[in-house]
Amino acid sequence: MTSLQRSALTISLLTSFLNPYLISGVNIALPTVEHEFNLDAISLSWIITSYLLASAVFLLPIGKFADNRGQKEVFKGGIIIFTIATVLCSIAPNGLLLIIFRIIQGLGAAMTLTTGAPILVSVFPQTERGKVLGLNVAAVYLGLSLGPFIGGILTQYFGWRSIFLFCIPLEIVVVMLAFLKLRSIEIPGIPGKIDKPGVLYYSAGLISIVYSASNLNKSFGWPLLIIGLLIMVLFIFRCRKSSFPIFEIPLFTRNRIFAFSNIAALINYSATFSLVFLMSIYLQKIKGLSPQYAGTILVAQPLMMAILSPFSGKLSDRIEPRLLATTGMFISSSGLFLMAFIDEQTSVYLIVAILIYIGTGFGIFSSPNMNTIMSSVERRQFGIASGTAASMRVIGQMISMMIVTLVFSFYFSGSHIKDVENGVFISSIRLLFIISGVICFSGVYFSGSRGNLRN
Repeated sequence: MTSLQRSALTISLLTSFLNPYLISGVNIALPTVEHEFNLDAISLSWIITSYLLASAVFLLPIGKFADNRGQKEVFKGGIIIFTIATVLCSIAPNGLLLIIFRIIQGLGAAMTLTTGAPILVSVFPQTERGKVLGLNVAAVYLGLSLGPFIGGILTQYFGWRSIFLFCIPLEIVVVMLAFLKLRSIEIPGIPGKIDKPGVLYYSAGLISIVYSASNLNKSFGWPLLIIGLLIMVLFIFRCRKSSFPIFEIPLFTRNRIFAFSNIAALINYSATFSLVFLMSIYLQKIKGLSPQYAGTILVAQPLMMAILSPFSGKLSDRIEPRLLATTGMFISSSGLFLMAFIDEQTSVYLIVAILIYIGTGFGIFSSPNMNTIMSSVERRQFGIASGTAASMRVIGQMISMMIVTLVFSFYFSGSHIKDVENGVFISSIRLLFIISGVICFSGVYFSGSRGNLRN
């Protein structure tokens, strides 16, 4: 491995670790944040949703911009914004400003997420693409797994703000490496413009849909949802007409493997992402566990992802990725259905076993699926392919939180989670796991029907 390859891999691994860490680590601290800022259940969920929404809004436009202007420079700007926002989150004086700072952090995350994979695959030969993407996915899951563990310890002994402070030295390392070591990387840009009306339609539609989800029990909720969906329809028409669309419709209409692989990723994240959020609250509220103990338990699922992803990614370089990904999707869906049976008396050991089972499925699915996405397009399309894949992941995570917000708003809107009766809370998360299981099972079709990459 050359010096440039080591530097690119290190940068990619660190950024891939930090983004999910700042989701799962914050998840475990939410009950503490709720107490300090006196937030209700809906406002509390927006601490996660705001970060995801900002990432989703900017991923596609930034992916197109990076293809035109250069992946390297966009990445550098993104890691600087991400670092500054992390500092601001650590000193947020109230819940509203914390949500605003998380939006800024989501912008920086979008800039690094959509450019990290193109930079990585540009310095490695195609025969090693599955291996390095598998390592990259493993870093994501390591962030997800260590987030609850490290976040639980930090929250218990140093307060929730230390979760953000922990990241700052690592982010500074990434900034230094990016400016010192990426000089020789050149990914040819594609001349073109950014479709500004398309960006406006996409952003307005997505924001309207997400905000309406937490307000469907109010008079403006459903009308806002309908407006958001109509704007997204306009966005699709705009993409078909524009000479420089931010969303490449032909990649979906003419490339079945690319389209179905992205849809499978969207479904998988829509089904599984809220699991850590729900279980972090369940373990602390229902089981009465400390943040540290709850975080240790929640390590089980993403740890299995981190262990299995490099092996499944490397294996997908030799055998058909579709077979691996479909098997993983089926395992995850059956695990979510098992979660629907938990109650106040459920053994912690049984919960850990189910989390390991779900993590196994996700670890088998993700790396082969990402390898398929990046290998189904030409080199000049790496940026938009990476941006689309990242968008599917973030939009899926956001849909998952939207479903949580919607169910919470009907079960105990305006109430603090700590004040909700245990039986009501368990009924709500059981319903959520059933919904998640159904969603995930539908993804088995898309994963299995995408076609063979080798052909």
